[in-house]
Amino acid sequence: MAEYIQSPDTAQNVPYGQNLLFIDSIPCTRGYVLHRNGSGNLTLRGIVNGCGSFARYRVTFVGNIAIPTGGTVAAIAMSLSLNGESLPNSRAIVTPAAVEQYQNITCTADITVPKGCCFTVGVKNVNAGVAGEIVDEQTISVADGNLVVERIA
Repeated sequence: MAEYIQSPDTAQNVPYGQNLLFIDSIPCTRGYVLHRNGSGNLTLRGIVNGCGSFARYRVTFVGNIAIPTGGTVAAIAMSLSLNGESLPNSRAIVTPAAVEQYQNITCTADITVPKGCCFTVGVKNVNAGVAGEIVDEQTISVADGNLVVERIA
């Protein structure tokens, strides 16, 4: 298991389409998960034992999100991303009543990495619209963000 946190002392503003940046808290010591401090990407490696054909990871993000001062009150969303592309099944949407009003979200996905391959995972500020609806694409303030990567197979 590996655990990564954003800077614990301050909220981080994440522009639309960008990833939340993490620092190491409990890094993976087996080489399954690679991360550079201050980066928004983690690399999951398809390392298998014996004749296995894939490695499976459960990735979970928990954090508090809000609209920063100067933003417009509207729905905001974050999701896990795989190789830069948002995973819709992990998207979390909230609609704060006012700016700087934090709400807790959780994003989870099981990711299967084929033997010998690598996938990049991140936590991304994504569009909060539904069924193709486009809403205000604005910066999100994130506080107390925590990403846990667990090898499950």
